[in-house]
Amino acid sequence: MDNCLQERRWFWTTLVLSSVTIVALVFAFWELVENRFFRDLDYVSLHYLYISRGVTASVLLAIWAGWFVTRQRRIAEAQLRKSHERYRGLLESSPGAIVLYDRNLCVLEWNASAERLYGWSRSQVSNRELPTIPPAQLTELRCFLDLVEHGDPVLDSETVRINNLGQEIEVQLSLLPFREGQQLYFLEVTSDIRERIRLRQRLIELEKLTSMGQMAAGTAHHLNTPLASMLLRVQMMRERTDSQNGFYSDLQRLEHSIGFCQQFVRRLLDFSRRPSSRPAPESIGPVVQAVLGFLSPSLQAKRARIVVEQNDSAHIQVLAERNELETLLLILLSNALNAISDEGTIRVRLENTPDSHLNIVISDDGCGISPAHQAHMFEPFFTTKPIGKGTGLGLAIAKNIVAESGGEISLVSEPGKGTNAMVRLPVCDTPAAVPQ
Repeated sequence: MDNCLQERRWFWTTLVLSSVTIVALVFAFWELVENRFFRDLDYVSLHYLYISRGVTASVLLAIWAGWFVTRQRRIAEAQLRKSHERYRGLLESSPGAIVLYDRNLCVLEWNASAERLYGWSRSQVSNRELPTIPPAQLTELRCFLDLVEHGDPVLDSETVRINNLGQEIEVQLSLLPFREGQQLYFLEVTSDIRERIRLRQRLIELEKLTSMGQMAAGTAHHLNTPLASMLLRVQMMRERTDSQNGFYSDLQRLEHSIGFCQQFVRRLLDFSRRPSSRPAPESIGPVVQAVLGFLSPSLQAKRARIVVEQNDSAHIQVLAERNELETLLLILLSNALNAISDEGTIRVRLENTPDSHLNIVISDDGCGISPAHQAHMFEPFFTTKPIGKGTGLGLAIAKNIVAESGGEISLVSEPGKGTNAMVRLPVCDTPAAVPQ
């Protein structure tokens, strides 16, 4: 403000002084000419001479003033253009999405970062209502505008905006007052914090995993003792039962199920504390049949149809722990069983590939998984099941098991058409030792 006032004073001072100087020079020059050449003129001639002197002075003064004002105007326009270019450059180079709008949310400015973040170009939103506000956030924005009007800027508030595809974007928002004369506008600066939100959620998940590890340790301590006692009693009952008795196979299956529960509890503990594993060559066919036998009551209750396509792959061996393979297949088959409706179908396909790998493909005709959820299915504690129906740890444990075996796991799903879970494990070339 002081600079503008000084520039105005300098302009008028220069103009007045230069004009007075020009007039003085014209009159001095005319006096010299008159004294030298027109000393004997009559009164009328002198009168016309004085008039011509005034006209000449006025013309010269007008020419000078016009040139001076035009020059200053060009300088001011050049400075204004430079200032505007600097302003646009700062606006466009800002990493934050900057939007300027009035009380009615009519957009006045929209920088390049806003174009990249929201997808609308400046020409599409200029002099139109701000399109980035979700209906649920309108009340919040009105409260922010009221705060800014009363002199309280909103700084670093986390909120939600939408882009031109209708997708919600988590942003950090600052809302500041911007005045032009008596008119108040609102300067909104937002930055994309979706990655920060994801990292924060991951930290929360890590905290959950730490808590789960501590809880798993307590669970293993409290459950292993009664499970071991139950297993011992069932073994004693099986040993006292004749192998021809119908109860013998039931006790044998119960013994295997209790042993499986023991291993699953230990696996839950190992998920947060990496154990020392001792993999051995395992034939995949018997493992599949053992898990299907364990799940048979659930399959019968749902009247599910299960088809196993193994061809000559049942005897292929992979280097892994049997308990881990059983846990892996139990997780995938349980998920498939939960996804299908009554009388649905599950297919288990074993394929030996030319590059010495075994593919285990478990397919179902269930509800499928939405594309938005597929990218998060292997994340710990992420689940699409209702509260109380799932922990979100199953597929995370499955991925950990497959990674330890040097394999890969993937999900391909289409909503309403089912899911394919494919496990790719390296084949063990060394045959398992035959017990003597």
